[in-house]
Amino acid sequence: MSDPPIILGIESSCDETAAALVRGGREVLSHVVASQIELHARFGGVVPEIASRAHIEAINSVVAAALEQSGVAPAEVAAVAVTHEPGLIGSLLVGLMAAKTLAWAWSVPPIGVNHVYAHAYAAALDAGPIDYPAVALICSGGHTALYRCGGPTDLTLLGATIDDAAGEAFDKVASILRLGYPGGPAIDRIAREGDGEALRFPRTLLAGASLDFSFSGVKTAVLYHVNGLPGSSQPRRARRRPGAALKRLAAMPSAGRGVEHLSRQEVADVAASFQAAVVDVLRIKLRRAARQTGARTLVLGGGVAANRALRAAAEALARELRCTLRLPELRFCLDNAAMVAGLACHYLAAGRTDDLSLAANATVRR
Repeated sequence: MSDPPIILGIESSCDETAAALVRGGREVLSHVVASQIELHARFGGVVPEIASRAHIEAINSVVAAALEQSGVAPAEVAAVAVTHEPGLIGSLLVGLMAAKTLAWAWSVPPIGVNHVYAHAYAAALDAGPIDYPAVALICSGGHTALYRCGGPTDLTLLGATIDDAAGEAFDKVASILRLGYPGGPAIDRIAREGDGEALRFPRTLLAGASLDFSFSGVKTAVLYHVNGLPGSSQPRRARRRPGAALKRLAAMPSAGRGVEHLSRQEVADVAASFQAAVVDVLRIKLRRAARQTGARTLVLGGGVAANRALRAAAEALARELRCTLRLPELRFCLDNAAMVAGLACHYLAAGRTDDLSLAANATVRR
């Protein structure tokens, strides 16, 4: 019996330059990520031109570090996997060119991997295999989607965001509250000090039993609550629940006049209430998808899957539905190359490899 294949993975779809070596689809031998957060923080979001230039500067050293960390020689690598869709086109091209060059030099096939599909596989890294069929909720700065997963490489889109992704909404609300970038971790941290029932921000569920998402409304509701309605001196407050939270909010004369007039506690309450609204929508949609598909496993993936409140809500939902819940390790929630290499192992086993004509695709496959 031959040894499990070792695959080098490369990820450069957005603002993380990453490389990893994975054996047998799940054993992570190395995991290297060069972050660009400091480069983009001043802009409050990712600047594509800056991102692609930073990838060019980092890609060689990141791949070299992954090889050194794993102790794997190029002759032991069975394939080079790379994220080729979706993402920022300039960023994708950097990783793709590096992967093609290595595949050609080492005489191994390149394997193109969908970035979102890889997030749906991340929970299997350094863990047992996922029990299929499953429903995967992928939520990040660029994507919020639900998939039915019949296997690692058998994914069917059930629903996706029609406007802002969940992570994008976190970033924008963090900007409104002046909490810094990236917004997801900042909101998660300060929300622990707040009351998630202080304000009743809208939960946009769309018509019928839709599995699509929309987070532009809740983001706008936060903006109007903090800064007031455009052209009006009267603040628009979110609907409030009764009890202690109502009494506290009644004593918030600064609401609607700008974040500079809010106390830390008031900012924490806004953050916690916003987070609660987003998590509620994600939970409700995940429940709908599980019931519609009859899946026995729930999977989370993407940067927002690191959110403490979402992980707790998913655990409660799994107990309610008597499903297995698979959560990726926190280090595999954010963009990484281990998930790319891990998923590619299943493509290799099925004989689904690519050649040097593999192209980058910036758009989401529906």
